[in-house]
Amino acid sequence: MQAAEQAVLARGVSVETLMDQAGAGVARAVRQFFPKPGRCLVFAGKGHNGGDALVAAEQLQRVGWKIDVRLPFSEENCSELTQKKFKSLRESTENSRDTIDLAPHKIVLDGLLGTGAKSFLREPIRSAAREINRLRREDNAFVFAVDLPTGLDADSGENDPEDSVTADFTVTIGFVKHGLIVDSALNFVGRIEIVPLPGLWPDVAAPNELVAAPYSLGSILSRRKFDAYKNQFGRIGVVAGSKGFAGAAIMTTEGALRAGAGLVEVFVPDEIYEIVAAAAPIEAMVKPVRRYRDLLEEKVDVFALGPGLGKSRAAEVLNLIENAQQPMIVDADGLNIVADKVDILRSCRGPRLLTPHPGEMNRLMEVGKMARAGIARNFCDRFPITLLLKGSRTIVCERGKPISYNTTGNPGMASGGMGDALTGVCAGLAGRELPLYDCGRIGAWACGRAAEISMFQKGESEESLLASNVLSNLGGAFNELRNPSV
Repeated sequence: MQAAEQAVLARGVSVETLMDQAGAGVARAVRQFFPKPGRCLVFAGKGHNGGDALVAAEQLQRVGWKIDVRLPFSEENCSELTQKKFKSLRESTENSRDTIDLAPHKIVLDGLLGTGAKSFLREPIRSAAREINRLRREDNAFVFAVDLPTGLDADSGENDPEDSVTADFTVTIGFVKHGLIVDSALNFVGRIEIVPLPGLWPDVAAPNELVAAPYSLGSILSRRKFDAYKNQFGRIGVVAGSKGFAGAAIMTTEGALRAGAGLVEVFVPDEIYEIVAAAAPIEAMVKPVRRYRDLLEEKVDVFALGPGLGKSRAAEVLNLIENAQQPMIVDADGLNIVADKVDILRSCRGPRLLTPHPGEMNRLMEVGKMARAGIARNFCDRFPITLLLKGSRTIVCERGKPISYNTTGNPGMASGGMGDALTGVCAGLAGRELPLYDCGRIGAWACGRAAEISMFQKGESEESLLASNVLSNLGGAFNELRNPSV
């Protein structure tokens, strides 16, 4: 980020131009999650981070938001450019009219400190950070950190343990700073949104770690040709479900369908065939299976295996995982079966995408106190597979490729069925012959964004969010992936 900024300034682009671009991007991010105007409290420091926040506030005010500015420092102590942006906001406020009915939500813009600050906070910033956290805790305000939360070190992720701002959203400018993605920063950073500055950044060295966002993922999903037909988008074989777990097979199936699969066949045990056949999406074909090894002869392009499968026929399932030549997404009980004989991952005849949550990962490999990125790299160094390690900031890893961190999602996704939906989505994407690395990155992003749409646009809450909500809002997520705001 520093190298890019220096190169841009050397080309004659002004600091004010960068500030205007950054502030406009922050305002767009706010409106992405809160389309209706509400109340916005702006905590602006004396540096350029404060100027970014003031530009964003003026942009929001123009579309009806009620703005309240809190300056920890006197105005004359602020940088010249920050003073200019505060004056512009003040003049805009005097000319504005409160004619728009405000939504009840309240947000806070944390523009106190930028990337040059270190984690230990001093007055008056400390008191301002405490007030932001009080507003979040007592007034249920949603906190948007501009570039990074105050009190967080941009390089290391270290933070002031007492008073660092806890953000719900971090709107980072240009590139994601390493300190935002380390495990210890998760609960301070929240959801990461990237503000690209189109046309301003020169080429800079790509980081070793990537953050999945529409600007990095959208080009992977090409539009369909006008003469497209179903066989071009894959025949997906869902191997899932057992007695008492029919829902897992159904959600995996719908995930594959809504991710664009050409055809989906669901292979379930005889004892639940009638239940699944009655409840499955009418677009899917449900078939009973007596022996899983028989599926090696099926004309399937991609397998999605494991959700709700049980372990009663582990040997047959293990044989299928090892010997199927097709790409396979392995989840849930598929992973638990593999964990008992993990070395088969060295000899699988086709590419495999494993999608464990932390508990399943610990069964596959003893992780101890290792950081999540270290777990992913270690496992992919040992086995020639693609790994999607679920959790807040889901990680996708493959030997020889950068680790990718997902940016979307929210705590409402901590409920049953979300992994089943993701497995199906990844399989549906694999049906169009995308690399499994990209299937994992796009699948995680799309499911997380669908969850956000459910909550911030469709009225769900952290408590009420269901996997079925995610499935029904995947269309909106895929549309955003192709058409990101610029």
